[in-house]
Amino acid sequence: MRIIAGSKHGMKLLSPKTEVSRPIIDRVKESLFSVLYKYGLPRGRIAADLFCGVGSLGLEALSRGAVFVTFVEQNEKVAAILKRNIEKAGFGKESKVIMADALKVGAPAGVNQQKNDVVFVDPPFDWTRDVGGGSRLSSLLSLVSEQVVRDGFVIVRTHRRMFLLERYGWFEAIERRQWGTSAITILQQVNE
Repeated sequence: MRIIAGSKHGMKLLSPKTEVSRPIIDRVKESLFSVLYKYGLPRGRIAADLFCGVGSLGLEALSRGAVFVTFVEQNEKVAAILKRNIEKAGFGKESKVIMADALKVGAPAGVNQQKNDVVFVDPPFDWTRDVGGGSRLSSLLSLVSEQVVRDGFVIVRTHRRMFLLERYGWFEAIERRQWGTSAITILQQVNE
């Protein structure tokens, strides 16, 4: 696992020796960020990385020009490795780590208490077996809707067999891509 592009191109990320986290493979991450470029992401943006594990998505965003990333991770051992990866990359001033359940805190405000432009949601696949109204994902998106800017984005990774709803409150699915066993759905907040 490594940072694919940007200022920290090629930097290897530390990871746990156990199967506690489910890292996104390089090919999927590279393809995802290629798609995000067409939306002007992540350069110059504030982001949050929920269920972040060792920080693969958030660190990639920082390497590619995001100005700040809030990492949310519940597992203490994984969060310790995440902090080492942030230090290794030299992104201490551009990030903060919150040890909490993402379902309870969502995507807290970033630098200077500004709302997020983009939120990465990468929960365990089992967690996303139910993506309908009233699901954990639906509840999380409801919380996150207050924590993103108008027209902000949420990127949700699921198993390829799972299809998100077309709409969750203010969020509308605008694109879905599939690579290997992973599917990425891009949601955008639409304030009508």
